[in-house]
Amino acid sequence: MAQPKRQLRTLERGILCLVIGAAVLLGPRFLQGTRWFEMVAGAYLVGWFALVLGAVLVVGELIKRARQPRP
Repeated sequence: MAQPKRQLRTLERGILCLVIGAAVLLGPRFLQGTRWFEMVAGAYLVGWFALVLGAVLVVGELIKRARQPRP
């Protein structure tokens, strides 16, 4: 029986955005000489956007958790 998919939490989304942004920004260093180099190198704005978005999501979630009252 298939289990219902749970929604990704904000912290998980933020970490995924950070990983994607880092991969896009660091990718051209490892893809030199391939045809993927130009495509990934041209997407540096997307990489920066993903890094900033990921950082905002992670920090926002950590602040939200810090403000919650603990039992």
